[in-house]
Amino acid sequence: MDERTGADIRGAIGGDAIAVARIVADAEHTEDPLVVVMAALLEAAPARLVRALGLAVSSRDRQVVAIARAHLAEDRDLVDALARDHLVSYPDSLVVSWIAGHPGASGPRSA
Repeated sequence: MDERTGADIRGAIGGDAIAVARIVADAEHTEDPLVVVMAALLEAAPARLVRALGLAVSSRDRQVVAIARAHLAEDRDLVDALARDHLVSYPDSLVVSWIAGHPGASGPRSA
């Protein structure tokens, strides 16, 4: 992930409308599965996760897609289980930490 993408993800999590707009726009052409996952969460658009999964080459990225899918399906128990497991291996996973900190699918959408 490049520096701008990381800044946009952090900004979107913090509610920066410009960062949100960039992530949503970038999701159309990026090869970064995290950007596509973020766009799916921000727009509450689970269909975007199909593309994210296709871009995910590492198990880490595939886990983020699965956690986002469970989140958008509002399967809180599955989100909790998957997020805990993921964060043990990848404690720096900001997107998963953000998802885990929201009680339902409406949390990230309102960023």
